[in-house]
Amino acid sequence: MQVTVRYFASVRELLGAKESIDVVAGTTLAALREQLAASSPRHAEVLQRGRALRCAVDQVLVADDRTPIHDGAEVAFFPPVTGG
Repeated sequence: MQVTVRYFASVRELLGAKESIDVVAGTTLAALREQLAASSPRHAEVLQRGRALRCAVDQVLVADDRTPIHDGAEVAFFPPVTGG
């Protein structure tokens, strides 16, 4: 499956605007975050466990990291407070 990952605010400044990634069927939001963190040292720093980040799947805010990701999903990561 392929998903699009978008980054906003300070996360975007460090990782860029977006990327596409292949994941296996049944991947959860937590597993996606771990897979991204393992992809580079910069990703590991920005997406590490315990770092406060908000997540959205298909433009819907998600609080549960066990949320499954579907093929073609758009997943967004952003800090809990962003400027306007």
